[in-house]
Amino acid sequence: MQIQINSDNIINLGDASITAVSSTVNTRLERFAARLTRVEVHFADLDGRTSQSGNDKRYLIEARPAGHDAIAVSHEAATVDAALSGALPKLITALERDFGRTSTRKGH
Repeated sequence: MQIQINSDNIINLGDASITAVSSTVNTRLERFAARLTRVEVHFADLDGRTSQSGNDKRYLIEARPAGHDAIAVSHEAATVDAALSGALPKLITALERDFGRTSTRKGH
């Protein structure tokens, strides 16, 4: 599973942050790793300012299962860490639902 991390020009993620995000995503999605080809992470500041107030940080995560359509979820929060913490459980639920459907079909 390849993990790609992107951010806009407002949110500056340093090498340590990129490593931490990559590690967190890898750890949380480890049980799906054999079925995922790539995971793309996008951080954005919605109001375009460097302020720390409000839920203006968006975390969009897109998982690409092999042989399936991509699954994307997002979460908005006041900080990048909070946005990540909110989006990952949503993605895990979506992956469980998607993989559960394909494995419980009759004849498949």
